[in-house]
Order: sequence, then structure tokens, then C-alpha cells
Amino acid sequence: MNNLDYGIIGNCRSAALVSNRGSVDWCCLPEFDSSSLFAKLLDEEKGGSFEVLVNDSYVIKQRYKKHTAVLITKFTSGEGVFEIRDFMPRYRKAEGGYNSPPEVIRYIKHISGKPKFSVKYDPRLEYAFGKTETYVKKNFIVSLTHGEKFDTCFLYTSFNKNAVVEGRELEITEDGYFLLGYNEKLFQPSVRKMYTELERTKVYWLNWSSKTPNYKKYNSQISRSAITLKLLTYDKSGAVLAAATTSLPETIGEVRNWDYRFCWIRDASMAIKVIGELGHRNVAKRYLQFIVDLIPDKDEKLQIMYGINKEKKLTERTLDHLSGYKGSKPVRIGNAAYKQRQNDIYGILMDVIYEQLSKYSNDTENGEDLWGITKGIVWIVSHHWKEADKGIWEFRTEDRHFTFSKVLCWVAIDRAIKVARLFRKTHKLEKWTQLEQEIKNDIHANAWNPEVNAFTQSYGSPDMDASVLLMESYGFIHAKDPKFVSTVHAIERELSNDGLLYRYKNEDDFGLPSSSFTICTFWFINSLFKIGEKEKAMKHFDTLLSYSNHLGLFSEDIDFKTKRLLGNFPQAYSHLALIECAINFSRQESEEQVLASINKL
Repeated sequence: MNNLDYGIIGNCRSAALVSNRGSVDWCCLPEFDSSSLFAKLLDEEKGGSFEVLVNDSYVIKQRYKKHTAVLITKFTSGEGVFEIRDFMPRYRKAEGGYNSPPEVIRYIKHISGKPKFSVKYDPRLEYAFGKTETYVKKNFIVSLTHGEKFDTCFLYTSFNKNAVVEGRELEITEDGYFLLGYNEKLFQPSVRKMYTELERTKVYWLNWSSKTPNYKKYNSQISRSAITLKLLTYDKSGAVLAAATTSLPETIGEVRNWDYRFCWIRDASMAIKVIGELGHRNVAKRYLQFIVDLIPDKDEKLQIMYGINKEKKLTERTLDHLSGYKGSKPVRIGNAAYKQRQNDIYGILMDVIYEQLSKYSNDTENGEDLWGITKGIVWIVSHHWKEADKGIWEFRTEDRHFTFSKVLCWVAIDRAIKVARLFRKTHKLEKWTQLEQEIKNDIHANAWNPEVNAFTQSYGSPDMDASVLLMESYGFIHAKDPKFVSTVHAIERELSNDGLLYRYKNEDDFGLPSSSFTICTFWFINSLFKIGEKEKAMKHFDTLLSYSNHLGLFSEDIDFKTKRLLGNFPQAYSHLALIECAINFSRQESEEQVLASINKL
């Protein structure tokens, strides 16, 4: 495979990636950040996979069941046709709550003829440390390892278990199933039970998706991106993951390989703001509770990221026995960036708090907690906004006065003032308003570079940075302000490469970036749209959408030359920015249609 041609399935507890040929090449159970049992994605020989193999006469096509996370891979050879319907069960239980077991179900749907296939069932537990041994038992197939630590998984199937394990050819004349579970089942599965699980899960996703509004343009892309963001939410705690994978490289053969199965406050808050705008309030409520639970002490600073179960220590280590995606080492688990200070997270968090409070101010069960967090954030920002930090791109060496961080410090105070007004807590407004103006004046004085006629990456720097484009989105500057317009044009000149954007082009800890960071191109498109270059923006947007994989999914990065997807996958950042752009374009068309109808009167 020369691209990330995968679909994601999941149930808000964990996720798996299924290739366009029906192979499960990445799966961690029982949770997103558990060790892998299939990691062919990171080592084609050692990683392990769960493959369905057919001869060359078969045509294979893959799609999602519309408005669901059920992935359908169709195999056709003359009269012989069958489908694999891959999903992880998720549906509401009669007594309340959701049924989301650590399981992957592969429902084999017989369509016509007598199609044949074989299975390569090759789990490699615990990131393929040590040897995994597989045994056929009376009711199931069990795999276990005594490697770094003991672990097991169980496979139930309607097909001949010995034939499955031995990779012998199987003929399909009726529906069948595979159920891969982390736990041994108390009750024996059956085809009928698996069909019921499939239908219940399908209905869950249809109901969830029905809450997403319909848009005039790009409706299918908005829907698929919204489902993808939902698949990256962790129900148990309310956390939102940056991506479902670890160590997919930003550039093939290089070392920019990170574990993204954690909750970055920045990424998660941006995602929650978009999901909330789409009307999925419960996801936003759970995330805000996640934040409330993380800050028990009033003087405790926020980390930039946490584990999905609120872990604060995310020790980074390398898995040297794995060769990496397309040979890109190292493979990392954990992420040392949790130790960094990034001052922008306070503004991003305050923005999402304000958005939720302004929409649901009459129904805020944790309002007192959020007011306490608001005051705490203002205290932290007031004492630290003048300090340098690592910035949004997590430079691992020197601290700088990054423009984006300063703008988001301003956002933190601006939104805190708005929250104070919502709660009628006016006694702090004068002091906070003075601080807001002080930060704004400082940015205009130090981030604006008259020589390049733009706001630059950091104070006193001539370098462009795509994150500066967000100063308009967060309300720091108006889209038609000449300073912003000239900044957009300067960023286009310096950072655009065949319509795709670099984050920045100055050297960082690992040299020059050599791939496009997908969200930056979406930010650029949004900025073009805002400054009035709407046709150009839409053309860029349509081109960018064409670089998604066959299912409309995006990773973190895109190669400038080949346009292949790179980086961790699927990426919350990319899909939240896609939704923002698509909504803007759709609203624009609606407004134009209204104006046209008025003019006809």
C-alpha cells in the first residue's frame, strides 16, 4: 500500500484500522492506548494482522455504510460475491449507558454464488514483544503471550476453527462471522447474535448522525468528518484523542514519529468546539467534565496533554524491535511533550468553555467549577503571559515568544471577561479588561514585522508561521484589517507549495519540515475565504479534498510531491478544520441564495 488506504472502526473505547483489502493492520485492546495485538502498520513482518485473502480474480471495493462507522469491504468474482461488515459494537443499553465491549466483529455477508477466501489470523500481542502462541479450543481460538507481560485475546467464529488458524480455503454459502474479543465470552456467539449486534450498532450511528445538521454543500464530507471525530472520543473519561495511531511518520524515513493516542488540550478543545457547533452537546459536556476532573487544585497548572484516563505522566520510550511504517524508525509509545509549557492552551480552553456556557447558560451543572477554572486561568495567564514557551508546534529545544501563544493568552482573558459577564461577576472586569488591552498592545508592538509586512512566527522573527492565520478566527483581528490581509498574502508567498502549506520553513529540532501539515492548508483556505478571495479558496478546498483517501479520511500530513497521506491517522485536527471550512462555504451559498431570492422580488 502506497497510501494510508484504511478505514477506521471503533466504539469510543478503542479503534482498529482496516485496509482497503480487508486486513486489520492496527488494533489495540481493550482501550485506545493499550498495547497492540495487530501492528502490521508499524512492521509488515513482525506486527501481526487479521487478513482475508482471495485470489486475483476478485475486485475489492470499500465504503462506509452511509452515516455510520460500519465499514463494508465488498469482494466480487463473477457469480461469487460477499461482503465483510467490520465494526466495533456500540449501542445504548436498556438500563442506560452504552454497550461498548473491547471487540471487533467481522460479519461476513453472503451475497451470491460460492465465493471462497482464506484467513491469515496472526495476532502479535503486546506490540509483538516476545512470541504469541495460538491454540484452537472447543468454543474459540485463544492467543497468548508471556513476553514483556502476560496477555490474551479470543477469536470466535462460525467457520471451521482449524481451517481458519491453518489458513485453509473457506467457501461461503451463507452469512458467517468472526468476533475478536479481549475477554472470553460468557455466552457463545452465533450468526444471529452478531447480526443483531451489527443492526444495533448501525442504528446507534444513524441516530447519532441524525443530530448533525444538513448542509447545502459538502454534506457528506461534514458527516464523515463528524463521525471520525466521534470515533476519537473516549466515553469513559470524556477525553478526545489527537489520532488513533502512534509513530506514523510525518515524512517517510525520518524520525518525526510520535504517539498521538492521548488528549492534547489544544486539539481536543478545537475538536469539541466544532462538534458542539454541530449540535452534539453530550460530547462537549463530557469533555468539560474531563477538564474539571483534571484541575482539583486551584493553583495547579494545566499540562498540554493527558492520558485518556487522566494520566499525567506519559513516559516516552521506543520499541526498537519494530521496523516502523515503511522503515521509519523509531516507533514510540508515550510522549515526552507532556512536560512542555505551551501558553496557548489556556486561551483555547477558555474559548471552548465560553462557547458552551454561552449556548447552554441555563443548563450548566458544573457552572461553579467552570467559573473557578476561569479565575484560575486568568491568574496563570496574568503571571506567565510575558514568558517564552515551546509553542503550538512543540519545539523541543529553545523557548520563544511565539505570536500564536501570545494571541491565545489574549483570547484567554477576552473569553474570561465574556464568561464573567454571563455569570454577572462584574467586580473583576476592570482589572481583566486592562490586562486584555495590555496583551493586545504587546502583540501589535512586537509580533508585527514591517519589513515583511506581516505578523510573524515569534517576536523579532522574520519567519512566517501558518498558526498566525488563526488570529482572525479567534477574534483578535478583523478579516478585512490590512494587517491581516497582508499576513495572509505573506504566508501564501512563503509557505504555500503547490497549494499545500508548510507549518513554517525555518529549521526546527529535526531540520527543515518536508511535508505539509494538513490543518494548515485548511486554515489558509479559511483565511482566503474570510478576506474575500472566495473562488480561490473554494478551488483550493476542492483540490485538498481530492487528496483524502478512498473513504474521505485525512491523516496529519500530506507529501508535497506525491500527495500521499503521512503522519498519524485519522487526525482530529485535519477533520475539525475540514468541517470549519465546509460549513463556511455552505453558509456562504445559503446566504447568496437568500440574497438572490430577495433581489428577484
